[in-house]
Amino acid sequence: MMRTMILSTGAAIPEVRQLNSDFALHTFYDKRQTVIADPPQVVTDKFESITGIRERRYAPSNIVASDLALEAARQALDRSQVDPESLDFIIVATNFGDVKKHTIQSDFLPALAARVKHGLGIRKPECTVFDLVIGCPGWIQAFIQADLMIRCGEAKRGLIIGAETLSRVLDIHDRDSMIFADGAGATLLEGRSMADSGVLAHAAVSHTLDEAYYLYLGQSNYPDSDARIRYIKMEGRKIYEYALQHVPLAMKSALDRSQRDIKDLKKIFIHQANEKMDEAIIKRFYKLFGYRNVPEGVVPMNIHELGNSSVATIPTLYHQVLQGQFSDHFLEEGDLILFASVGAGMHINSLVYAL
Repeated sequence: MMRTMILSTGAAIPEVRQLNSDFALHTFYDKRQTVIADPPQVVTDKFESITGIRERRYAPSNIVASDLALEAARQALDRSQVDPESLDFIIVATNFGDVKKHTIQSDFLPALAARVKHGLGIRKPECTVFDLVIGCPGWIQAFIQADLMIRCGEAKRGLIIGAETLSRVLDIHDRDSMIFADGAGATLLEGRSMADSGVLAHAAVSHTLDEAYYLYLGQSNYPDSDARIRYIKMEGRKIYEYALQHVPLAMKSALDRSQRDIKDLKKIFIHQANEKMDEAIIKRFYKLFGYRNVPEGVVPMNIHELGNSSVATIPTLYHQVLQGQFSDHFLEEGDLILFASVGAGMHINSLVYAL
C-alpha cells in the first residue's frame, strides 16, 4: 500500500525574544476602546497563568514569512540529502503571506510557495506550488492534501511548510495580541509502499455559520485609531468553548479511522494555542475513550518559549522532538502519533501517523 512518509524536517525559529515584561510597558484597552483598569503588569501576569506563554519569538525587521519558510525548507532538504529537483510539489500554509515590518499589507503575489521554489533554485516546471489559507490548521491541511496527492498518484515527493509572522499584524494595545508569534516549520514527504507506517488516517471539519468570525481583522483597541488599518482579533472565550466541544471529536474520528488503539498513542502534537485550552482538549479526548486521566508524557509543548505561531507551531514542535531538544520527549520507529489543530474559520483537523 502506498503511504505518505515523513523523510525529514526543518524549523526556522526567529532569534528575537519578546518577553511578557515587554508588554507590561504598554497600555491595554478593551474592544470598546476603554482603558483596562488593571495595571499592565497584572494583565501580563494573568495572561501567563492562562496561556502558559512566558515569551515568544519575532522575526527581525528584514525577514518575512517566505524567508522563514525557505530556511526551514533548506534544513529539511539538507537533512535528507534530497535533490530539490526531485520535488513534485511545495505547499505553504500561511494566513497573511509576507508582511513587511511597519506595514499592515499582506503580500501573496507571487505565492509564498513560488518564492520558496524560486529560492531553492528549482527549474522543474512539474513541481507544482501553491499556498493554503485555512487558519492555524493550515500545516495539517497541507499534510492531508499532500497525502491525497501522493496516494492517488499525482505526486511522489514534496514539501509542506507552515510559515507566519503574526507580529506584523497584531495590535499592541490588545491583550490578546500577546499570544501571537513568528516562525516556520517544514516537512519533507515521500510516498512509499508500506504496510503499517506513514499516514494512517485523517479527519477535518469546518464550522462557518455562527463560528466563522471568531477570528477576524478589526480596528485597533486604541481610542481614535485609524479604522482603515485592521489587526488580528479574536473572541477568546468563544474559541475556547468551541475547541473543547469539537476538537476532541475530530481527534477521535481520525484515530477511529486508523483502526489503532488509543493505548498505542506515543505522542499527541496539538496546535500550541493556549496551554490550558490544549490540556482541556486532550483531557476530553481521552475521556471519550473512557480514560479519566491523560497518560504522563504524551503531550510535548513549546508554547511557553515560542508562543503561538499559528501554522508553524506543530511542524516546529515535531521537529524539536525529532532533534532531541526535549529531555523528556523522544520518538522511535514504530511509534504512533496524532496531530491536531483548530483555528480561524472555524476549522479543525487531525491526522494519525506511524513512524
